[in-house]
Amino acid sequence: MTVTYVIDGSGVTGLDSFWDAIGEAVNGPGGYFGRSLDAFADCLGGGFGTPEDGSFVIEWRDHAHSARALGHEESAHRLERLLPRVHPSNRERVGRELAEARAGRGPTLFDQLVGIITDRAGPGSLRLM
Repeated sequence: MTVTYVIDGSGVTGLDSFWDAIGEAVNGPGGYFGRSLDAFADCLGGGFGTPEDGSFVIEWRDHAHSARALGHEESAHRLERLLPRVHPSNRERVGRELAEARAGRGPTLFDQLVGIITDRAGPGSLRLM
């Protein structure tokens, strides 16, 4: 049996509220389901609320609202917070990504989250509504 987890995209105002929304969708009120892109990808692998066999679908309602909230501005904000903490060998790359986000170019957080879901959970595991 396939389990469906529903994200209410109208409540997503930035990355922190996305983490809250996905945590609650999968694990109930106050639920955790990652608070970084890497942790989110790991959680999608199963064992953190999703079925181990991967038989689940994430239904992202009002995804267009989320896409705007998780656009280039929020992407730049995340990279600004991340830059001082990254390994020195990654600072140049993160700096380039930050410059691109500030210029309104490159993948957004929304794009990255959608990519993680489809890569880790598999084809057909995401419904954008």
